Amino acid sequence: MLTIDVTLLLAVIVVWRLRRRTEARSRFDERMTVVIVLALGVLIAPTPAGHGILSILGQLANGVTRASR
Repeated sequence: MLTIDVTLLLAVIVVWRLRRRTEARSRFDERMTVVIVLALGVLIAPTPAGHGILSILGQLANGVTRASR
């Protein structure tokens, strides 16, 4: 039995859509990409990888904030 992880499938779709030329995109196409990326974010967020990404982004934000003082 073949199973496909939905998160992995969405990640592949996002990469595929972002590789296309910018000039060839319609507004609908851009909105669909945003919706797919948001769905991917919702699926990744509760996982350990999502918590790691959040931690890294938090540290990066703290570093930028401290550097601007």
